[in-house]
Amino acid sequence: MSSSNGDRRRRRALILAGGGIKVAFQAGVLQVWLDEAGLDFDLADGASGGTFNLAMYVQGMSGTEIADNWRKLPADAGVDPNWHEYPKLFLGESLMKLDKFRDIVFPLWGLDWEKINASQVDASFNVYNFSKHELEILEPAQMDAEFLVACVSLPMWFPPVRKNGQIYIDPVYNTDANLEEAIRRGAEELWVIWTVSERGEWNDGFVNQYFQVIETAAVGRYKQVLKRIEESNVKLARGEEGEFGRPIEVKELRDEVPLQYLINLSSDRLHEAVERGVAAGRRWCAQHGILLAGHAPDAPTPATSVSFTEEMKGYITLGESDFERGFREGKRADTRLMVHLTIQADDVGRFVVDPAHEASVTGYVECEAIGGRLPVETGSSFNLFTDEGDPRDRRMLYRLFFKDGQGRELTLTGHKEVHDDPGNDLYSDTTTLYTHVLAGRVSAEQEQAAEVVAAGIIRIHLLDFMKQLTTFRTAGGSGAERVSALGRFGRLFLGSLWDVYAARILSSGPF
Repeated sequence: MSSSNGDRRRRRALILAGGGIKVAFQAGVLQVWLDEAGLDFDLADGASGGTFNLAMYVQGMSGTEIADNWRKLPADAGVDPNWHEYPKLFLGESLMKLDKFRDIVFPLWGLDWEKINASQVDASFNVYNFSKHELEILEPAQMDAEFLVACVSLPMWFPPVRKNGQIYIDPVYNTDANLEEAIRRGAEELWVIWTVSERGEWNDGFVNQYFQVIETAAVGRYKQVLKRIEESNVKLARGEEGEFGRPIEVKELRDEVPLQYLINLSSDRLHEAVERGVAAGRRWCAQHGILLAGHAPDAPTPATSVSFTEEMKGYITLGESDFERGFREGKRADTRLMVHLTIQADDVGRFVVDPAHEASVTGYVECEAIGGRLPVETGSSFNLFTDEGDPRDRRMLYRLFFKDGQGRELTLTGHKEVHDDPGNDLYSDTTTLYTHVLAGRVSAEQEQAAEVVAAGIIRIHLLDFMKQLTTFRTAGGSGAERVSALGRFGRLFLGSLWDVYAARILSSGPF
């Protein structure tokens, strides 16, 4: 990496910002940055939930070990209600407590306080000393289970930690990413993994408003420091004295992780957040020209599959590229298109945690104008509820390879737009497929430049939808595993719908 200091690599700081359990995503990024990219950091800082990952990093765990700890974490392992405080009503100490994290999760993760205390990693753990009203920076040698709990003890949700005659809480109202401390320790590059939501959408209700206040404090403070860094860099570039005395480069990886900060009852959601971090980390490295070592695929394991069959019917127009016009003109000319598809997730365990949620497709495309009933070929795919950075805007994607009546290769691509518009649009969103027929066997990367043969819209009609509900099948594994697989698929489907249509109640589905 080029530097103003000759060939010396600029001092890098790993900034593990807070975000509640959204930091499971952060762990996936660490797998990529630490293991696949082989990046080294001269120092590291953690705040709020980010201190969990910092503790594992300081101990010497690899990125994959940190990610695996989150992959394997049961959703109910971390917090439990503080029942004894409930009779006190408004005078209760907290809604929940973190005893399980201290007593169960930390040992499950393999946290070894002797190793952490003896670590030579230059690291800073942020905690707020409420007794002194000061942000305190803890070194690895000072850390223990009580202090780590204190780093994430959000007021009202968890009790403060009383230690050494002082009261400690989560530092989020003061900082959720202590960039200044990293700069004070000599950092010239700040590598930030940020998961606190920046949507700027205000919703009613106690839970929503509490975390909107958190976002106000965390994002607002973070942006203030970024602005100061930018202003300092500008002054230095002009030959003036800058606040920080040297150029500071900020490298950010941000994501709107589809997890509520604390309220989550799904291990699959946690695991999916990790895989989302892995995918985002690989994309980020590719965009920044950082080469990755090859990553071995997971060893195959006995799998349970889920399949269902659906039919969609509508109209297309040859030579048209606009969906709506294609539908209107096709209906006028009676140019019908129907697809009959069986969609199968071969390994439900892998499917539900893969951010792409990709399944295989068999069946046929039927259109007299193209050649009648045409079988769908191997390699056709379906993606359930994908998003491109915003979990409130999801898509279901179809890519069907087939040949027309003359044997010419064609590709049917379609998407369902799942977005909460005014009115009751859930059913229409999940049953309406905007459809293109493309010339050739076209991959997703080739689609933009491909020749459009036809366009239109096809839909699942109500009777066909009722029939579809009876077609769900499972295979492989024991009877209990098949029942579990169907339940996991259903929770993924309903949870994704919650993320879109019920986000004003709770930002992400708890299941």
